[in-house]
Amino acid sequence: MFKLAARQQWDACADGWNGKSDLIRNWLRESTDAMLAMADIKTGARVLDVAAGAGDQTLDIARRVGPNGYVLATDFSPAILAFAKDNAWRAGYANVETKAEDGETFEVAEASFDAAICRLGLMLFPDPFKGLKRMVHALKAGGSACTMVFSTPEQNPCIGVLVSTVFKHADLPLPDPYRPGGLLSLGKPGLMDELFGRAGFSHVATTKVAAPFRLPSVQDYLDFVRTSASPILQILAKLDDARRETAWAEITDKLGAFNTSNGWEGPNELLLTVGRRPTI
Repeated sequence: MFKLAARQQWDACADGWNGKSDLIRNWLRESTDAMLAMADIKTGARVLDVAAGAGDQTLDIARRVGPNGYVLATDFSPAILAFAKDNAWRAGYANVETKAEDGETFEVAEASFDAAICRLGLMLFPDPFKGLKRMVHALKAGGSACTMVFSTPEQNPCIGVLVSTVFKHADLPLPDPYRPGGLLSLGKPGLMDELFGRAGFSHVATTKVAAPFRLPSVQDYLDFVRTSASPILQILAKLDDARRETAWAEITDKLGAFNTSNGWEGPNELLLTVGRRPTI
């Protein structure tokens, strides 16, 4: 039921999420470049992009590997993956293929990719360990994978504001931020290294990256949130109009704490974890 609801939510939000691609690209520009460098993506490489979404990072990979390289973008939402396919076609990248696959169970030939990445998707998996195992399976010996997830609640306060306020207005107990499938589920210190190691990766290392979300106003951030497939939207949808608007008003007020003289700047910290498939 969890995956079915999540898939339906992403399918419903696909158009809006794709419409925010430029905003997302600007927000994650430096951290995405770092992720691709850590995954050692080179000209001519075969690269697996897991939970690719609308695929703006897929285009970056396609450019890096060049016409002799290959990118397979997967996502469990066929609707959002259709945008990734169209965006690659519009950009003129004939080296991109898309395939609707669950990130925990996708099927590819063993040892068929030089590198794999997963940008802000792994933390939404009910069982991220399964996803990492599939990435190890897909990689050639010595091939690298790099994932990007949110770090601790303290370093990502805007997510905390959204979750705590929505759960309060829905009269629900505040969930454990590290619960499986949540936005912050993989932020616990040491957890990503432990999961990579158990999955079979060697040379595992995690780097913290600051990724502030800079926008003209808090309303611009909330416009972005409303196009996401966050579980908080599913909860808000169950409230009556008055309670829902009261919740949004309180969220707006609390997030106003991040207003600056140059607009709105929401703090975020990401974890980039890299590992290799052993050569022996």
